[in-house]
Amino acid sequence: MHPWRWLPVAVLIMSALLAFGGTASSGQNVRETAAASLSEVAERQDDLKSLRSQIDTLRKEMASAEGSRRDAIDQLQDVERAISSTQRELHGLTAQIDKLQAKLQDLGSQSRELERTLSIQQTQLEKLLYRQYLRGTPDPLRLFLNGGDPNQLARDFHYLEAIGRARGQILREVEATLQRKQTIVSETRQQTALLSASEARQKEEHARLLAQRQQRQAMLDKISTQIAVQRREIGNLQRDEKRLTELVDRLSKIIAARAAEAREARREALRAAHRRESPRQGAPQEKLSRTPPANQEMSARAGPPADEDPAGGAAAPEVRAENPPPVADRLASMKGQLRLPTRGSISNRFGAPRQEGSTWKGLFILASAGSEVRSIAAGRVVFAEWMRGFGNLLIIDHGGGYLSIYANNDALRKQVGDEVQNGEAIATVGNSGGNPESGLYFELRHQGKPLNPLVWVSPK
Repeated sequence: MHPWRWLPVAVLIMSALLAFGGTASSGQNVRETAAASLSEVAERQDDLKSLRSQIDTLRKEMASAEGSRRDAIDQLQDVERAISSTQRELHGLTAQIDKLQAKLQDLGSQSRELERTLSIQQTQLEKLLYRQYLRGTPDPLRLFLNGGDPNQLARDFHYLEAIGRARGQILREVEATLQRKQTIVSETRQQTALLSASEARQKEEHARLLAQRQQRQAMLDKISTQIAVQRREIGNLQRDEKRLTELVDRLSKIIAARAAEAREARREALRAAHRRESPRQGAPQEKLSRTPPANQEMSARAGPPADEDPAGGAAAPEVRAENPPPVADRLASMKGQLRLPTRGSISNRFGAPRQEGSTWKGLFILASAGSEVRSIAAGRVVFAEWMRGFGNLLIIDHGGGYLSIYANNDALRKQVGDEVQNGEAIATVGNSGGNPESGLYFELRHQGKPLNPLVWVSPK
């Protein structure tokens, strides 16, 4: 029987009690009505037991679904760690390729400069060879025997010797330069090809991991949806249980009160009869009837509890951000001047109530996947690891007891012990940890206590 079918029954019960509970002569009808009402109450109690059994079954199913969700999160953890590592390697490979391409450009510039130098040297060699051709290639012994001017002969020999040395030196330098250039270009191209192949393999691996991640995320979404539906159903059933329990209790109290009134009416009738039979006949006869309670009182007894919220809502708790004591360090002096770690819209703010009843200890910034996450200030990385509920998590120590926390990242670019500067890219935005939306969860803490980040950031 549906839990709400008690409404007509309740109306009949209360109507019967009002109609037949007025006088002492109606005591038998009151007893019959009370018996029927008690039977109806017993039936409602059976419905209550059935409802509680449904709630227990749903709780067991929900516990099983929660276990499946934990298994999915554990599987998602390995995939997201691998994705973070792969993206970090891809980032490093891209930087290396950029350096090699810059080196190739530099080598190209050097090569063009060498070609210009070679062109000049070739022109000089052509002129030298042309002059040598015009003068011929004299035989030193013949020139000496011809009896020419010894000084002129010496100058000619020296000139020819200098030309030969210069030509040989230039040719050797050109050959060495060309060989060096060819070696460097060949080696650079080989390394670039190897890195390109490695990058292609990494991209394939990344695509495979992303596919696995999407599969795990789809499974997680399905389980989360199932749990959410079950939670809503349990909540509805629990509210129904509360209403039905209150109704049964109030009907039982009304029935007991009307039965007591009927008994009192019978006793009053007996006392009146004894007074009529007594020798004192002058005493006025008292009325036996009793006025039944007003309908408004009955309705008030059977209605919902006064403290029940019709909308089913609850007032949000008041949350006040704590102001930390002044600390003489770098971060404290930057209060009100910090920048948010990534660009986006804030969907959840510090101190706002959460669904489970607690409040937000930081900010959730909706941002596009792959956007850069930057450090709010200089510091040292003290945690860079996957954590349940937070995904790829990175924590920076800024000194003076101040920590900044960056969660749900897609990839972490820094590791524990790395020094970071103000505004340096430390991660990329994602939705790791099973978060349904892409964005960054950001906290700022001092001595372990959460601070309101919006008090510390610049409004500009």
